[in-house]
Amino acid sequence: MTQNEVTIRPARLSELDELYHLVTSDEAWTQFNGPYFPYTTPSFTEFAQSTFSRMYEGKTMQLITMSGRPVGSVSYYWECESTRWLEMGVIIYQSDDWGKGLAALALPQWISHLFSALEIERVGLTTWSGNPRMMACAEKLGFQQEARLRKVRYFQGEYYDSVKYGVLRSEWEQRDSCVSFES
Repeated sequence: MTQNEVTIRPARLSELDELYHLVTSDEAWTQFNGPYFPYTTPSFTEFAQSTFSRMYEGKTMQLITMSGRPVGSVSYYWECESTRWLEMGVIIYQSDDWGKGLAALALPQWISHLFSALEIERVGLTTWSGNPRMMACAEKLGFQQEARLRKVRYFQGEYYDSVKYGVLRSEWEQRDSCVSFES
């Protein structure tokens, strides 16, 4: 898989049915994306008005495509907009697409977009110790582990840690210049 095969972009109106099926047909992703928060499968209308609307607008959420086929999404939200504290996330929806490095190829595009489009100095990513693939991805991309809140996530009878990562604009620019130089 190469960077050219994995891209991010806003959704198209014509993709509404396809994306609803993508998000709801294999919901194994919900077991890694904060499963300690309540989740119910959205109705088609709920999906169209919320998740799809954000994907279509393309500002706070975009699609990840692999060779043109939608496979996931990247997003951000404000932890505290007045202090410019931003957190981002990534989901690969179909379990058949896991383990291919798609998030590691899509996230650099999203992070670079966030730093260029928003007046921020840091991009944060919070996961949990029950998602070791996300932790490895964050570290591979140069994020620093900034906090580990021990045993604060309870899921299926076990306690897990909340793990917070961050990358500063200067660190990302340094990484980008090294990546560009090596190309």
